[in-house]
Amino acid sequence: MAADKTSILIIEDEPAIAELIGFTLKEAGWSPSIVHTAAEGWEFVQRRMPELVLLDWMLPDQSGLRLLSQMRADRQLQSMLVMMLTAKSMEEDKIAGLDNGADDYMTKPFSPRELTSRVKALLRRKSPDQSSGVMSAGAVTLDPASCSVCLENEKIDIGHAEYRLLKFFMTNPDRVFSRSQLLDKVWGDHVVIEERTVDVHVLRLRKALREAEHLIRTVRSVGYMLSAK
Repeated sequence: MAADKTSILIIEDEPAIAELIGFTLKEAGWSPSIVHTAAEGWEFVQRRMPELVLLDWMLPDQSGLRLLSQMRADRQLQSMLVMMLTAKSMEEDKIAGLDNGADDYMTKPFSPRELTSRVKALLRRKSPDQSSGVMSAGAVTLDPASCSVCLENEKIDIGHAEYRLLKFFMTNPDRVFSRSQLLDKVWGDHVVIEERTVDVHVLRLRKALREAEHLIRTVRSVGYMLSAK
């Protein structure tokens, strides 16, 4: 049983499912709160940012995906963990969720044990980030505290998935990672999406880095790496 009282917000419109999730999280030692609409969820995170949000896609007032985009557009909420917990199980749905900033994606129906395991894994991946300082590679700097990236001291626009990918590369410079390793390390080994999705995010990352795109190197037949030189 977990000793901490990590706060977790459940945004789920079906009372029975919300109650099951809340009970499961409480049994694991976490502190869950439940709301049933996107508007209530938004109001909650504006008042008190939880460590993790479990977000349903199909909500009565607006889609969870739209709320996720709204959260990621708020600078104060960019470091908040969000797991999509939804019945939408098509690969394109999972990619849409991850592309819009979800840290993990879990489909219904689910077992309480799997949910607990996934939440623990997500919180573990988050833990090292809290002590990270500003990182740099060439003219690029990344500040985990503000979830911002600068090129020549000028802030650049970068998607949430690309930010996480860049942060992983900068934490592990001059090391080559295969597509499957990047999926595992950046998106988590639970997420079932095609390895070629990594290529799309690398392309977007290079585009965001503009003249510093050369920092992300392709190692033929192997994968990608960040060259710190």
